[in-house]
Amino acid sequence: MSAPTLSTARSTIGSFTPELFASHLASVAELPAWWLERKQAAYEKFAALPLPVRTDESWRFSNISTLSLEGFALRLPEKVTEPAFSIPTAAGLTFVNNVAVAVDSVRARFNLPSGVIVCTLGEAAFKHPELLKAHFMAQPQKLGSKKFASLHQAFVRDGAFIYVPRGVELTAPILITHIASGEGSAVFPHTLVIAEENSKVTVVDLFVSADASAQFACGANDLYAGHGAQLTYAGAQVWSRETLSFQFNSTVVRRDARVQSLNLHVGARQARHESLSQLQAPGAFSEMLALTVASLKQEFDQRTLQIHQAPNTKSDLLYKNALRDQAKTIFSGLIIVDADAQKTDAYQSNRNLMLSEDAEANSLPGLEIQANDVRCTHGATSSRIDPEQEFYLQSRGIAKEMADELLTFGFFEEVLSRLESEPLHDALHSVIKAQFSK
Repeated sequence: MSAPTLSTARSTIGSFTPELFASHLASVAELPAWWLERKQAAYEKFAALPLPVRTDESWRFSNISTLSLEGFALRLPEKVTEPAFSIPTAAGLTFVNNVAVAVDSVRARFNLPSGVIVCTLGEAAFKHPELLKAHFMAQPQKLGSKKFASLHQAFVRDGAFIYVPRGVELTAPILITHIASGEGSAVFPHTLVIAEENSKVTVVDLFVSADASAQFACGANDLYAGHGAQLTYAGAQVWSRETLSFQFNSTVVRRDARVQSLNLHVGARQARHESLSQLQAPGAFSEMLALTVASLKQEFDQRTLQIHQAPNTKSDLLYKNALRDQAKTIFSGLIIVDADAQKTDAYQSNRNLMLSEDAEANSLPGLEIQANDVRCTHGATSSRIDPEQEFYLQSRGIAKEMADELLTFGFFEEVLSRLESEPLHDALHSVIKAQFSK
């Protein structure tokens, strides 16, 4: 099957034309044939799928009219200053405009335990093809963004591949930095983490813009926790305030494994984040956390799905948003309990702190339960800062803006305090604090 022609697909593909895709394929022609074939199939799917429309239930409350794919390009990497993110690391990789930089020097700096792999997706395609085939975007997109996920798979050039073998524990996090640089740059960050049986690892994704220009970010990650594994993931999204962002998180949790994911959202003009967690064996536990600071006219669209596929599993979702100015947030979450998933224990909570009369928060929590011996709760709240608490702080000489900031951090601390790593807690705290000084 050949790719659609430009004349028939212009309205749905924007700048991501067949010519641009052909140029991209030529730039990665040295990669294995199976990888290139997957990319070709993904592009054909992307071009064939329509853009979202207002009647799509999975895009309810979203601003569809601003989802334009025009005006973006694949730019060469530039020399940029890496952002400050102060945590001790076990290893790290940096990508600028989709290309890994200084990979050799990174390898020389770190002394990883035997069997641990931290490399690029391109390298993994040659050295670890079976692992890559089994786990790279292996879970179906269920939350409405099949078109954009296909775009990601078609144009992803490189990303991070992390493998932790059975029984190995890493005490320090692995830091992956993704940088977009230049007006109109399109970036496709990807992080794939495989934690084998009884292993332990923490991975941090940092998404940043090198400048304040308009950019396009379409990223994904795959998290796999084998039997008894402990996997902690933190993603800090600090794209420029003019960026259009999509991010797809997919988590698979096996028997007695634990996955904790915390996603922090502060950047972008319009950002959609989809998170799927599948609990596939007894004893699996998934903790899904998120914090958002929404300012000016930013829109943050959060869609989640917790699927319990086995008995005696547990999931706990807590998303907190602080809304300022004329910002808008959307939360739509669903818990699905399969018929065989008896003794499921599932929680889902979305809480919104309204710091402005003009901000808007939309919440759509939901349950779909097919088993009869479960405990599932869900809910959403939106409230303003307690006037008495604000007055108490102001009466002691603290200005209103600082009082609101302190109370917001108190609101967020319930989520941040769940992190085991104090340096990671403090680093994310600093990212949030920087938003209040803008």
